[in-house]
Amino acid sequence: MRAVDIIQKKRDGQELSPEEIRFLIQGYSNGKVPDYQIAAWAMAVYFQGMNARETASLTLEMAKSGDQIDLSPIQGIKVDKHSTGGVGDKTTLVLAPLVAAAGVPVAKMSGRGLGHTGGTIDKLEAIAGYQVELERSQFFTQVNDIGVSLIGQSGNITPADKKLYGLRDVTATVESIPLIASSVMSKKIAAGADAIVLDVKTGSGAFMKTLDDSIALAQAMVDIGTEVGRHAIAVISDMDQPLGHLIGNSLEVEEAIMTLRGQGPADLHELCLILGAHMLVLGGKAQDEADARRQLEQHLQDGTALQKLKQLVAAQGGDVSMIDDPSRLPHAGDRIEVAAQTDGTVAAIQAEHIGIAAMLLGAGRETKDSVIDLAVGIDLRKKVGESVRVGDVLAILHVNDKGRMEEAKERVLKAYEITPQEVAAKPLVYAVVTKDGVQRFV
Repeated sequence: MRAVDIIQKKRDGQELSPEEIRFLIQGYSNGKVPDYQIAAWAMAVYFQGMNARETASLTLEMAKSGDQIDLSPIQGIKVDKHSTGGVGDKTTLVLAPLVAAAGVPVAKMSGRGLGHTGGTIDKLEAIAGYQVELERSQFFTQVNDIGVSLIGQSGNITPADKKLYGLRDVTATVESIPLIASSVMSKKIAAGADAIVLDVKTGSGAFMKTLDDSIALAQAMVDIGTEVGRHAIAVISDMDQPLGHLIGNSLEVEEAIMTLRGQGPADLHELCLILGAHMLVLGGKAQDEADARRQLEQHLQDGTALQKLKQLVAAQGGDVSMIDDPSRLPHAGDRIEVAAQTDGTVAAIQAEHIGIAAMLLGAGRETKDSVIDLAVGIDLRKKVGESVRVGDVLAILHVNDKGRMEEAKERVLKAYEITPQEVAAKPLVYAVVTKDGVQRFV
């Protein structure tokens, strides 16, 4: 085989065989196929696309390029959850203990954030003493003992994907649905999950801005799951405004704790019930979504979900007293109010601006070497559909370093769109995508 022939074949819109895809990915991984040829191939894929079989082949080759984790020592059906990312998205912190309380084992490896706010692992480090690294055998034993473990990604997972993503980032080929879908799913498959629930965000703060594009990405990922023998389902959820009220690492841990107590914001509470219900059905612990939802609500009401979080934190060396008393979590020194400058109703909150404002305060990383301030962030006091008057507090900035505070305030004000007209609340979930098709709710 020659790389140039494979590039030409895809350029002309033809289907690549599994062997041709293997040749490219293995060659790129071992240095035999150069960057410039993979860049040309990626651009051909960008314009010509890939079918479900091709995308599945690409996904498997990237998964095989590094370590593949065998979760068979863990009892039960292992269900993973993946979000395509959003501002204020702390669902893993709620879902992991909630779903584990219902009997579905959660063996989750999460990453750190690069961008607006920290990843799940950064957030967990707001809990003093929490160990994000465990030996593989400890990881398995803990999940078998208490049903849940949340650790950082370890080992050499999907190196071909890391290499390819870096190239896509500088060749204007990031926004290719087959390449995005295979990137996400290769990591999930390498991580060993039996079933996967995907939370695909849509809207201004999401990677996919339109509903049609979000559904297309969800369908591509579900199709990959089906092709490689994994059960997968995708929920299309709103990211036209941040999820919940608190953005920032320690603040998001606090909001997750409040949600497990049954006192969290309505949108976060509801989305966790929806995603969790699908996890229980795929995990064989519920007959249908209604049954699953009843179980989850019971675990929130009787405190067993919160108790499971305490078990998780204790098992990984964390200070459980911070769960009992979230005021002991890291807190910023100053709170700066951002006030409304006009009367009206909140029509939109550009989530991306809020995320950037949080990053300016130190809650996220501008570069890989940036150090996160776990205590800082933003508390949104007004959400879409709520009325405001001049001087009302839209948000509170939690600040330690005031060096970029004014810039962050400007970003928050820019994020809020206030209109004289009444505004209907945004839908939380737009569609669910399964191997059988798309169920739209709007």
